[in-house]
Amino acid sequence: MATLSIKGVRKSFGSVEVLKNIDIELEDGGFLVLLGPSGCGKSTLLSIIAGLEPGSGGDIVIGERNVNNVHPKDRNIAMVFQSYALYPTMAVRRNIGFGLEMRKVEAKERDAAVQRAAELLQIEHLLDRKPGQLSGGQRQRVAMGRAIVRDPDLFLFDEPLSNLDAKLRVEMRTEIKRLHDRLGTSVVYVTHDQIEAMTLGTKVAVMKGGVIQQLADPQTIYEKPANMFVAGFIGSPTMNFLAGTLEQMDGALALRHGGATLALPGLEQDAQAFIGKQVVAGIRPETFYPGQGQGTLSGTVDVVEPTGPDTMVILNVGGQLLTARLGSRGRPKLGDTMTLGVDTAAINLFDPESGNRI
Repeated sequence: MATLSIKGVRKSFGSVEVLKNIDIELEDGGFLVLLGPSGCGKSTLLSIIAGLEPGSGGDIVIGERNVNNVHPKDRNIAMVFQSYALYPTMAVRRNIGFGLEMRKVEAKERDAAVQRAAELLQIEHLLDRKPGQLSGGQRQRVAMGRAIVRDPDLFLFDEPLSNLDAKLRVEMRTEIKRLHDRLGTSVVYVTHDQIEAMTLGTKVAVMKGGVIQQLADPQTIYEKPANMFVAGFIGSPTMNFLAGTLEQMDGALALRHGGATLALPGLEQDAQAFIGKQVVAGIRPETFYPGQGQGTLSGTVDVVEPTGPDTMVILNVGGQLLTARLGSRGRPKLGDTMTLGVDTAAINLFDPESGNRI
């Protein structure tokens, strides 16, 4: 196991700067998720950590060792790719142990390592099969087994579940989390899937345009997003954004949007400087509930989407469409006027000019 320090890492391709002064510290045994849309630089950063791509500046330190000029094979890392990259003519047993074979590890020691990895991943019964005889999930387990036998300081995962169907993704996500809990090895995991990030990571770096927008634990990123990009990227359905003027009414703050007014008790101290100015209220769909509350909004039901355990209701509030996640009972009808309470303690206010949370 080892810590990982990413210090001022930059990367340019010609005049295009794709990574801009990236700073991350990962504790020993931590699970870092690099999360963001396509083209944000997350896979490039992973390649620099692995040594597959040189950085244009900054340092990568694994444990106590600066590895900027260390060859990938000497960094004591193990990588699991999006494609399984298995040798089709080799049985699973040899696929898992091939890296050790190339390092001249003795057969007895190699076989023991393969057996331990297979037992950990519950694929002992597959050891004599060829990759072509395996399902997608089984192939990914084999690829993970090949990484485990290395006993690395650091695991690197590059969108390992993107080729699997929805059910298998959930199963393999659980396997990866269980594997990390058992081994305790530090992990860097690249994905564009925010559910994977929230469920797996001890620390999440949300990236956009080669810049880290927020680096924190998953709960902090969900409840206190640093800016509107993070707020909109994390969560499904995404956070509602309600623009309006911040006013002081009856000794408390309130957001006025058209003819609607939303009381905001408990936010006075942080938002005093924005009284009389335009702000954006970020409201998660699950913070709505039927009836009156400290904060209350009324609107016309525009869309009703039953999902089984929940009902998504899209409400038109003064021309703004807001999504509320409600229970499955008592579904409203299209065109109904509906009043919803809001858990105001869960509301985030944003500066519309900078996009940053107030």
